[in-house]
Amino acid sequence: MLTFTLPDMSCGHCTGAISRALKELDPDCVLAFDLAAHRLQVESTVDRDEVIEALVEAGYPPA
Repeated sequence: MLTFTLPDMSCGHCTGAISRALKELDPDCVLAFDLAAHRLQVESTVDRDEVIEALVEAGYPPA
């Protein structure tokens, strides 16, 4: 499981945009959001660098 801190993630719209971006990359990924902590956990077969690239392209770069 990969864990990221996403300082710009603050609402349901953010989680939706992130979900769409990561599901496009890996339709079977499992995502767990913690908005209060700005934390995202990702279970995926895709490698960490690809997940980070998708997050950056979606506008939510990890800290």
